[in-house]
Amino acid sequence: MQAQSAQRDTHVVVAGAGPAGLMLAAELRLAGARVVVLEQESRPTAESRGMGFTARTLEVFDQRGLLPRFGELKRSPGGHFGSVPVDFAVGDGRHASVTGVSQARTVAVLGEWAAELGADVRRGHRLTGFTDLGDGVEVRAEGPDGEVRLTAAYLVGCDGGRSTVRRAGGFGFPGTDATAELLLADVKDLELPPKWSGERRPAGMLLAAPLGGGMVRVVVSEHGRKPRERTGPPEFSEVADAWKRVSGDDISGASPVWVSSFGDAARQADTYRRGRVLLAGDSAHVHLPASGQGMNVSIQDAVNLGWKLGAVVTGRMPEALLDSYHDERHPVGAALLRNTRAQASLFLGGPETQPLREVLAEVFRGPEAALLLAGMVSGLEIRYDVGAGDHPLLGRRLPDVPLVLEGGEETRSLRLLHPARGVLLSLGDDPEPARLAARWAPWVDVRSARPGARSADGEGVDADAVLVRPDGHVAWAAGSGDLATALHRSFGEPAH
Repeated sequence: MQAQSAQRDTHVVVAGAGPAGLMLAAELRLAGARVVVLEQESRPTAESRGMGFTARTLEVFDQRGLLPRFGELKRSPGGHFGSVPVDFAVGDGRHASVTGVSQARTVAVLGEWAAELGADVRRGHRLTGFTDLGDGVEVRAEGPDGEVRLTAAYLVGCDGGRSTVRRAGGFGFPGTDATAELLLADVKDLELPPKWSGERRPAGMLLAAPLGGGMVRVVVSEHGRKPRERTGPPEFSEVADAWKRVSGDDISGASPVWVSSFGDAARQADTYRRGRVLLAGDSAHVHLPASGQGMNVSIQDAVNLGWKLGAVVTGRMPEALLDSYHDERHPVGAALLRNTRAQASLFLGGPETQPLREVLAEVFRGPEAALLLAGMVSGLEIRYDVGAGDHPLLGRRLPDVPLVLEGGEETRSLRLLHPARGVLLSLGDDPEPARLAARWAPWVDVRSARPGARSADGEGVDADAVLVRPDGHVAWAAGSGDLATALHRSFGEPAH
């Protein structure tokens, strides 16, 4: 298989240097692809925006060795589904999310990592248009010194809910417009008791969440408040006035750090790929930002796409591999819209929904319901179609469990994924899986180990051998399906 033309300026152009764009850029570099990121803002965001990570995103960062870069991480002391309290830390606590990490911090960490890996991030460059040439794409942008033109094999839009790439690329974006507007402010100099799950009043809903460092996030929704056409964020006085109308309390003396508004629009791109143009993150799906899912799902989109696109542009895999990106991630986006729409009904509904909230509050107290909802909002229940076989690990993420490698070195399964390569993990006595996988040595690491202790909830790798994709999902398990077929499907032709 021949590599993509060396005549192009780069393998991939990514529009947008938010969490999805930077994560994708880093994953592409780990796969050996050249990448240019175009970001219209001249400086990284200083806005707090998304304020933490779900359990699945923590695993994604862990498998790349990124967690220490974020410093001390604190698990969330509470959780809710559409303002109905849920204990996502049920059981051993691994389903709990992390709070107190601003999106600005996430962008800084991912940007530093992508730059270390060699990604070319160009700030102050606004994408103005592009042309799909059939065998590549020409991208046009306006930079500090005038127009810039770049040729690449592919363009990926990670440029947010108002994506220029999506609109210019002719992607359908079906769904529903916003029916309500909520006001948000991150403030200092305000003492306010936490309202983690929201507090309902006759005139609307209030939420208050301490963010650490003396900062509090307040969100207010007034019944009957319709979306407004805005050219910029609201003034803090508008938030304080709405808070007073709903609660009767005056918060106008607080010091605003970031003020914003959002609605409950729910839309998803009809396809995540059109020819040489792909979408990831908010460019592909917009929704009520419930349970902190938006940024987290966007990062997970990027991890699913990165290794595949990298393999295609470096000539290791056929273009058809990119179809699996839509096949695997579009259903995840559809499920995201479904659960955020459900949460919007609970979150924004008036007195007529109170009986439903009370019934659900009783149901959600049970550990089974809590685990189900935790898996839903964090993506822990995701299982991709990776071909024939019925082993329970197939298509799911490799569990994070202790391992003892040959020679006695103790490690964890996710640590084996730091290089973003495939892994054939042999845990039994049969040498044949390792011998076969060695033919794919440039792209698959063969590791022999014996299991350490099982996780606190009894999770383990219950197979003598597993083949793991670079994104951490199991593509084959011993005793279920054909290993050679799985290797070809994920990694192309063998090297020898």
